[in-house]
Amino acid sequence: MKSGAFKGLRLTNTLTRTKEDFVPIDPQNVRMYVCGPTVYDFAHIGNARPAIVFDVLFRLLRHVYGERAVTYVRNLTDLDDKINARALRDFPDLPLNEAIRRVTEKTANQYQADVKALGCLEPTVEPRATEFVLARPDGKTDMVSLIQRLIERGHAYEAQGEVLFDTGSMEDYGQLSKRNLDEQQAGARVEVEAHKKNPGDFVLWKASSAEEPGWESPWGRGRPGWHIECSAMASAYLGEVFDIHGGGLDLIFPHHENEIAQSRCAHGTEVMANYWMHNGFLQVEGQKMSKSLGNFFTIQELLATESFGGRAWPGEVLRLAMLMTHYREPIDFSVRKLEEAENTLRKWKRAADSAGDAEGQVPASLIAALSDDLATSSVFQGLSQLASEAGGNVTAAAELKAALLFLGFGLEAAEVDEVAVAATIARRLELINARNWAEADRIRDELLAQGVQLKDGKDPVSGERVTTWEVKR
Repeated sequence: MKSGAFKGLRLTNTLTRTKEDFVPIDPQNVRMYVCGPTVYDFAHIGNARPAIVFDVLFRLLRHVYGERAVTYVRNLTDLDDKINARALRDFPDLPLNEAIRRVTEKTANQYQADVKALGCLEPTVEPRATEFVLARPDGKTDMVSLIQRLIERGHAYEAQGEVLFDTGSMEDYGQLSKRNLDEQQAGARVEVEAHKKNPGDFVLWKASSAEEPGWESPWGRGRPGWHIECSAMASAYLGEVFDIHGGGLDLIFPHHENEIAQSRCAHGTEVMANYWMHNGFLQVEGQKMSKSLGNFFTIQELLATESFGGRAWPGEVLRLAMLMTHYREPIDFSVRKLEEAENTLRKWKRAADSAGDAEGQVPASLIAALSDDLATSSVFQGLSQLASEAGGNVTAAAELKAALLFLGFGLEAAEVDEVAVAATIARRLELINARNWAEADRIRDELLAQGVQLKDGKDPVSGERVTTWEVKR
């Protein structure tokens, strides 16, 4: 891998729309918050992208500042009207938080197993939203107390059983999404609900009927709005102002915008987090993922079933496929991309295996590339270069091995799926017979990258084209 030196971390900040030098508030306590999934159902493949992207950033921060100097909080949202209703229906005799825990235990455990299979480290803390609704014995920030503070400071008001955030009370509301509040006035295109002061005012607390689950509060029995939970949990573990807040691009508005409003106005701070990072959207085979299109896949389905591409996929293959596209760019998740990732990973592992017991250091150029706003394409070019050098160079092989481990990939040998190879060879023969030489050559090269060597010939009896193959270990 070409020489490179760490010159400091630079990140694209959604708040300023620029790439900036990363300067932590306290280098001995670097703090990051990332929005996790709602555990109503199994996590879908779109949920995998932020988990993987910010895991890479977590690893980089730990490398630069030290493992004990980084706190990574990724929440689980178990506050949801569907979850609440199911909890009340299935466990009517249990306290609400305990009933919700019973309802979401399977999906939460599955998410943790899924992201582990994707090569992600455990976050430092993984709080559940239900644990932060009411005042806590340990005094950590809770949602009810935050809402009370917003009312006291003139940033929230009660109306028709709800508590709403007053967007008009915040002069620079909309900084993150660049939405102008003045454009959201009542008129032909925006209908203002009668109890709202402004069209953009959003719910902090909503009333619960006798038939709906709820918690007791100063405003009556009810439940929190969506956005307040992350403001509470981030403050509880990271303080009023912290370093990095991350999540998917779809969360910029309204979720992250409203988090900023709540947190800044409750604490009287100029910012909530200094750096805001967002990963791009995900499509599946060129289309927006949706159940109606039949292209909605959970992480578990990809890991354990044949629903996508007619086979199950190793977690590390899903991980590499996600990282092959820069985190800020949209990604087209496809069978072709997974096949490419699998072939590449197999080639890297074979090359790294030639290091034997030799140990290497993570190349400085890898750290330098990642430090440039997680430039994974440059990283992978470097890994491919190391793999090409590894045959007669133990140092290169050892560096490749260290790099793969650093990036969350295992070193166990990637086995060749003989059934899949046979099917691929049959497809290649069809292409040859159709004189589609370019596509046939592409498939040959892909198989060679897996360590599969082909030998073309003719059947001595029938005279038909045949291909034999063997795996080069």
